Amino acid sequence: MIKLLFVCHGNICRSPMAEFVMKDIVRKNGLSDEIYVESCATSTEEIGNDIHYGTKRKLTEKGIPFERRGARQITKKDYDNFDYVILMDSYNTRNLKRIIPDDTKNKVFKLLDFSERKGEDIADPWYTGNFDETYNDVLEGCQGLFEKIKSEI
Repeated sequence: MIKLLFVCHGNICRSPMAEFVMKDIVRKNGLSDEIYVESCATSTEEIGNDIHYGTKRKLTEKGIPFERRGARQITKKDYDNFDYVILMDSYNTRNLKRIIPDDTKNKVFKLLDFSERKGEDIADPWYTGNFDETYNDVLEGCQGLFEKIKSEI
């Protein structure tokens, strides 16, 4: 089984959006038993809080199922347990280094690294208010990541 962990600052907007977009892609391709998906935060600011209403609204609009969940912070154990640790932006990369100083197993990527926009950041809709743009970027990254990992199964 391939295990994916999506990570953003608070785990209420981008990373849960990516989690449920990827779960939807995986389910529609019949690979739910082969690919495990979860999400978390680099910060403690939103611990226990559910998905942001803007993310819920966008997922509902796109017909992507999601469930109530509580934000949590990434741990060193997560680095050992997941095959991919996928960040949304450069700020997340800096914050992750406080918890996981070295990516010794080459597991850490930014989501858009799996698209033609390698290295680019996904804007935080908490600040921009633009959940449409974030969704489009998340979808692009998730589709590229799915294409990569399905060749590993």
